[in-house]
Amino acid sequence: MENVIEQLSDITNNKMVEHLHKNDLAMPSIQILREIVETMREVFFPGYYGNSAITPESIKYHTGVNIDKIRNLLKEQIHRGMCYTCKWNTIKQCDMHKEFTEDIVNEFLEALPSIRDSLYSDVEAMFLGDPAANNYGEVIYCYPGIRAITNYRIAHQLVKQNVPLIPRIIGEMAHSETGIDIHPEASIGKQFTIDHGTGVVIGATCIIGNNVKLYQGVTLGAKSFPVDDKGNPIKGVPRHPIVEDNVVIYSGATVLGRITVGKNAVIGGNVWVTNNVPENAKILQQKAIESSFIWGAGI
Repeated sequence: MENVIEQLSDITNNKMVEHLHKNDLAMPSIQILREIVETMREVFFPGYYGNSAITPESIKYHTGVNIDKIRNLLKEQIHRGMCYTCKWNTIKQCDMHKEFTEDIVNEFLEALPSIRDSLYSDVEAMFLGDPAANNYGEVIYCYPGIRAITNYRIAHQLVKQNVPLIPRIIGEMAHSETGIDIHPEASIGKQFTIDHGTGVVIGATCIIGNNVKLYQGVTLGAKSFPVDDKGNPIKGVPRHPIVEDNVVIYSGATVLGRITVGKNAVIGGNVWVTNNVPENAKILQQKAIESSFIWGAGI
C-alpha cells in the first residue's frame, strides 16, 4: 500500500491536471458556490426560497442579511478562482487579487436589481407561454428552465466582469440539476423561455434576442471550429447561432454555425439548420412519404 501512495503522490507525470495550492489558498468550493446561488434565489424570489415568513415589514432586513452573506462568501470564492488562474505565485500578487475582488463583488451586487428584472420577465414569459402553468409560484418553484436561467444570469454577470472559473462552475451546477446546458458567455435577452428543458444546449458565442422560446432537446451549437498549426482549437471565434427576437424553436431542432435566425421565425422539431433563416420564416420537416400500402397505409 505504501507503494500505491507513493505513486499517487508523484506529480511529475501529472503536470496537465495536478494543482498545488498557491500560498495555501484552496480551489473554489462547489458547496459554498451552491450556497451563494441559493441565497441569491432568496433575494430574487423572496418568500419562495429560504425564509418563507417574509413580510413587507421584514423584507428589507432579510434582503440585507442575504446581501452581506453573498458579499462575504463570494469575495473568498472569486479570490480563489483568480489565484488558480494567475500565472504568478507570490504573496504580493495574491494580495493584489484581494483588492480587485472587493471591487468586483461590489459591482456584481450593484447589478443584482437588473438581473432580477430580467428573471421576472423570464418568469412572466414562461407563465404566459404555458397553458399548464397555474400561477407564477409554480413557474418559480417547479420549472427547470427558470432554475437554469437564474444560474445563467448570475454567471453571465460574472463573465462580463472577467471573473475566471466561477461562472462555469455555476453554469454546470444548473446543467447537472436540470439537463440544461447554457454556457455563461452566451448573450441572452429578456423574456427567455425554455419549456421542459432537458437536453437544451446553448453555446458560448450564441446571441439570443428578446422573447425567444426553446423546447427540450434544442441545440444551438457549432458546426466546426478552426484549429492552429498544432491542431489545437482557436479560442474566441464566434461559431454559434444568432437568434433574433420572437423566435420559437421546437424540440429536437439542431441549429449549427454562425448563422442568423431572423425575427419571428419558427423552426420545427427535429430539423437540422446550418443556413440563415429569414425573418417570419417557418422551417419544417419534409412530410413523410408512404411507400407501401400495408394495413391501409398511404390510402
